[in-house]
Amino acid sequence: MINITAIILLVLICCGSIYAQHEQQTVKTVEFVDLDRYAGLWYEIAKIPNRFQKRCASGTTAEYKLIDNGYVQVINRCREANGDQASIKGRARVVDSRTNARLQVSFVRFFGKNWFWGDYWIIGLDKNYQWAVVGHPDRTYGWILSRTPEMAESDLQSCYQILREQGYDPQTFVATKH
Repeated sequence: MINITAIILLVLICCGSIYAQHEQQTVKTVEFVDLDRYAGLWYEIAKIPNRFQKRCASGTTAEYKLIDNGYVQVINRCREANGDQASIKGRARVVDSRTNARLQVSFVRFFGKNWFWGDYWIIGLDKNYQWAVVGHPDRTYGWILSRTPEMAESDLQSCYQILREQGYDPQTFVATKH
């Protein structure tokens, strides 16, 4: 009888642990994003290094503009190591219209259609839209954005706290030079 009780208890503990790990692993977005307020110019403060930004040495920005059919025009710019300005134009679409916090972005367009959409989830947002934390459901990508090229240390620490709460390792983020 004791063995059966111990086994049942062990199974319940394991199931609870698996459920808790699953809950922690789920990246959560902010409750709501006003896309009109989110539109405009953002400076990249830090990011998880990725292959598609490999050329960018400094001055990385993202500019968002609402366009027809509920899409958002995206223009990413940066300065390459040789000083040349690089830019790419894309399009974002809202995936969760209840919150507007889950979007997908595509920078590949041909035959009048966008291809290869990537997740762009807003997981932290200043109440005055002065900074944002952007993530990905599997945590392979992440950005800290600001309306200005430099952030107050207290705001930056708030962003790092959000990243920790979302299961990111803030040490994987690299500061962007401006």
